[in-house]
Amino acid sequence: MNFIVSSTNLLRHLQSISGVLSTSNTLPILDNFLFDIVEGQLTISASDLETTMRTTMTVEASETGKIAIPAKMLLDVLKNLPDQPCTFLIDNTNFGVEIAYDNGKSKMVGFNGDDFPKTPSIENSSSIKISGEIVSRAINKTLFATGNDDLRPVMSGVYCQFSPSDITFVATDAHKLVRYRRTDSQSTGGGSAFILPKKPLNLLKSNLRGDEEVLVEYSDSNAIFTFNDIVLMCRLIDGKYPNYEAVIPKENPNVLVVDRLQFLGAIKRVSIFANKTTHQVKLRIAGSELNISAEDLDFSNEANERLTCHYDGTDLEIAFNSRFLMEMLNNIDAPEVKMAMSEPSRAGLLMPNSADNENEDILMLVMPVMLNR
Repeated sequence: MNFIVSSTNLLRHLQSISGVLSTSNTLPILDNFLFDIVEGQLTISASDLETTMRTTMTVEASETGKIAIPAKMLLDVLKNLPDQPCTFLIDNTNFGVEIAYDNGKSKMVGFNGDDFPKTPSIENSSSIKISGEIVSRAINKTLFATGNDDLRPVMSGVYCQFSPSDITFVATDAHKLVRYRRTDSQSTGGGSAFILPKKPLNLLKSNLRGDEEVLVEYSDSNAIFTFNDIVLMCRLIDGKYPNYEAVIPKENPNVLVVDRLQFLGAIKRVSIFANKTTHQVKLRIAGSELNISAEDLDFSNEANERLTCHYDGTDLEIAFNSRFLMEMLNNIDAPEVKMAMSEPSRAGLLMPNSADNENEDILMLVMPVMLNR
């Protein structure tokens, strides 16, 4: 089984799926890329058993066959080659791989392609087509709010909910929550929901260009994303997602509107002086003045800043973890943000004051920190 392929083209395809490779594989075969050639089409796969990625490209080949080639070594060789045709000569008896290029050749030992784990086919699947721009925006806006608690695996992923009127993506770690909703995309076949793990979300984020259409097929246990020349299959997180709607407070009479970058800058500066375990910053709002302060009593450090704002409500003093506020403000694009609150012990809601896109609805919730008197 021999084939000829452009070195940079092959490297680009390998790099697009190399994020799947894990450093702690239980099966040694998973440290390889699976090359499978049928009628001049080369399909390359990488897997860690939970997530599998495939990409397809055209090569010059007269035979069919498959071989597993050591991933790290192959990537290192191609990274250091200028753009040129490479000839792969594969010995089917001992799985030797020889790569010939302009001024030399390299040899390595591959493995039997038949030993590579088969990808499961998904039964009774439903499907939906979504634009790549929506998927990539939804991932960017929600991924930072996912949890890392091994005891609550459902919170370590992003909850995707498809309904006939909209699609919703939710992430929470019990301290903060993000709900990203789009009304310009909906499922045709009733409602459904599943929880996607972090790794495939990161892989999607790095491979989506934004102008493509993504076909999402899903069953109770797996999901498949197909776009451009890539297919990504992943196992879904098993479990029931918490009822996030019940957590979002409905009555929030105190509404603050403030310039996002000024607010973010003030929190960044003030938080330097906050307590290193609670990261607490205090917001005191009265009239059209917002006072942001932090103190660390152990070291006698303190800072405070004043901003002008639009405020509708009763005078309020509330404290938040500055890191959560900064993450949220960094993930909102609008020039002004709106913060809706009810009392110092209830969650605050943060959202863009005006949306560029009327089909997009972003809501972020952050739990307060108890005020230390």
